[in-house]
Amino acid sequence: MSAQPEHPADSRAPAIPHTINAIGAALTGERRARFYGEVLAAEETDVPGVMRRWWKTAMLDQARGAETSRANAAAGRNLVAVEDLLEQTERRAG
Repeated sequence: MSAQPEHPADSRAPAIPHTINAIGAALTGERRARFYGEVLAAEETDVPGVMRRWWKTAMLDQARGAETSRANAAAGRNLVAVEDLLEQTERRAG
C-alpha cells in the first residue's frame, strides 16, 4: 500500500464561463435582473464590455467570504489598508 501525498484543497472559486447565460446564472436577484437589462439593451459593440464588467462582479460574488467581507466593510470592521492588501497579494504570487 502506498501513501498518497496530501495537497491542500484549491480555495479559488472556479471561473465562470464568459457567456451571457453563465454570467446571468452566477448572479442573483436584483443583480441578475440588472445584468440582463443592460446586456439586452446594449448596442452590439457594447455587449462585450457589459459582459466583462458583470463577469467580474459575478466572480467577486462567489469568492469565499465575500458576503462577510461586504458586511464588515459596511460596518467599518476588519478593514485592511490597500498597501497591506497589495503586500499580501505579492507574497502569495511570489
